[in-house]
Amino acid sequence: METLIWVVHVLSAISVIVLVLLQHGKGADMGAAFGSGSSGSLFGASGSANFLSRMTGGLAALFFITSLGLTYLSSHKTESGGVMDKAIPVQSSKPAEPAPAVPAEVDSSKATEIPK
Repeated sequence: METLIWVVHVLSAISVIVLVLLQHGKGADMGAAFGSGSSGSLFGASGSANFLSRMTGGLAALFFITSLGLTYLSSHKTESGGVMDKAIPVQSSKPAEPAPAVPAEVDSSKATEIPK
């Protein structure tokens, strides 16, 4: 299920990018009105903005829904721990050496002497 949502998420993101790059800016119609640009497009002079903007809005909504779905799935996973928690511990071939013994009492007369 999560893989399907990832595929739809990536495809919708790429589609939104392509549709935004296909659309004209707000100043493109002003240049076409004075004859410096061409107002013809694949869907007609006024139909392209309406169709492309609706498609962009729909794909953006799909992108947000898949983002929320992936967030929900990642926060409600049943597995506990991360990758490092699942790693197999490496055992050393050498036996562990015991820690050096610490003397129980420290001679207080030597502790106050400062070497010169």
